[in-house]
Amino acid sequence: MSKDTGHKVSIKIMDKEYLIGCPEGTEAELFASADYLDKKMREIRDSGKVLGLERVAVMTALNLSHELMIQKGAQRDQIEARIQKLGDKIDNSMANLAKKHPDNL
Repeated sequence: MSKDTGHKVSIKIMDKEYLIGCPEGTEAELFASADYLDKKMREIRDSGKVLGLERVAVMTALNLSHELMIQKGAQRDQIEARIQKLGDKIDNSMANLAKKHPDNL
């Protein structure tokens, strides 16, 4: 969310209500994010391996951070592969051009 707090919106996570500053027009995104966070926190709590709201929140944050890093890595790999393909196309085009017009290069 941006620094512009706009107005306050009430969200509920793990049966606790929070009043959050929300820029105008982004309420739906905030509600979707809160619902997703609530779902993930409940999954961790319901696994029975983590006790206490604070620990559940930290474990959820770590899990979400890990997922984000994996997604960023996959996205980076895809971008690098695309760049490599483009580089290969440029190299092939330059090689073909050099064969057709050796005096111009």
